[in-house]
Amino acid sequence: MTRTPWAAAALLALGCAGIGATQPRLAATVHRVREREDVYPFPPPPELHAATLGWDAAVVDILWATLLVAYGTHWSEHREFVQAPLYIDAILELEPTYWPAYNYVDTLLVYRPLQGTADDARMARKYLLEATTRRPEDWRAWVKLGQFLAFLGPPFLGSGPESDAWRQEGAAALVRAAELGADADQTLVASSLLTEAGARDVAIRSLEHAYEFTPEGSEAHIRIGRRLQSLQATRAYDAANMAAEAIAARWRAEIPFVTRDVYLLLGPTTDAALCSGPEAADDRACARDWDTALAAGAPPTADGVGRPASGGSR
Repeated sequence: MTRTPWAAAALLALGCAGIGATQPRLAATVHRVREREDVYPFPPPPELHAATLGWDAAVVDILWATLLVAYGTHWSEHREFVQAPLYIDAILELEPTYWPAYNYVDTLLVYRPLQGTADDARMARKYLLEATTRRPEDWRAWVKLGQFLAFLGPPFLGSGPESDAWRQEGAAALVRAAELGADADQTLVASSLLTEAGARDVAIRSLEHAYEFTPEGSEAHIRIGRRLQSLQATRAYDAANMAAEAIAARWRAEIPFVTRDVYLLLGPTTDAALCSGPEAADDRACARDWDTALAAGAPPTADGVGRPASGGSR
C-alpha cells in the first residue's frame, strides 16, 4: 500500500490534537501530586521496637538515611518538608542518644524547605535540651545548645523577652560546655553574651572559673585573663561612677550651700530622731562614714523621703 504525504500529515495532526487535549489535565494531576504532603511510611515510635524485631541499630540507619534523602529531595523540588520531627522521634525512640540527630536537628527544622518558623525554632530547642539531658557529660551537646540559643534561634523569634532569655540561656550552656572540656573560647563567647545582657558579674565568675582550669601560659589562658581584667576594670569604673553620683545626689539634696569637698569631709548626714540611742549604733543606715553609707543606700528619713528630714544632724 502506498502512503501519501497527506496521510502522514493527517496522522501528525491527529497526534498533536491528542496531546493538546490531554496535556492540561495530566499537568494538573502531576501538579497536585507534587504539592501533596508525603506519607510517613513507618509506624509510630511506641510500636517501632516491636516492628524492628530487635534490629534497632539497622532501622535507625535506614531512618536517618531516608530523612536526609527526603530533606534534599524537597529542597530540589521546592516543596515544604514538615515530616522531619516524625523521623527524629522515631530515631530517638530506638536510640535516645543518637548524636547525628541532635547534631543536625536545628538545620533540619529551622532551615527546612521552604522556610522555618518560630515554632520550628522552639521545637529545635526542645530536642537540644533533651540532648543535654541524655548526654549530660558531652560538651558537644552543650555547645550545640548554646550556639543555637545564642545565635541561630533568636532571629526566628524576633526581638523581645523570649529572644533575650534564649541568649542568656545559651551563654550559660556555653559556660557549661567549657567546664566539660570544650574549647576555652566558648567561655569568651559566653562572657560577651552575658555582658551584653547585663549579667556582668556572672560573666566574671565564669571567666574566673575557666581561668583556673585553663593550662597556665596557654594562648586561651592569656586571652581569658585579658578579658577578665577588662571586665573587672569596667566593673570597678562603674562602681566608682555610681558612688560619685550617689554622693552628688545626697549633697544636692542635703546641704548644697557648702562645697562638695567640705561635704565629703563632713561625712554623710543622718536623721537625729531615727539614729539616736545605742540601738542605732550598728544600723548601717545611720552610718557616719561614706563606705558604709553608700553600701546601705539611701538614709532613713522621718518623712519617708530619701533625704534627711528637718532637724537632721551629723
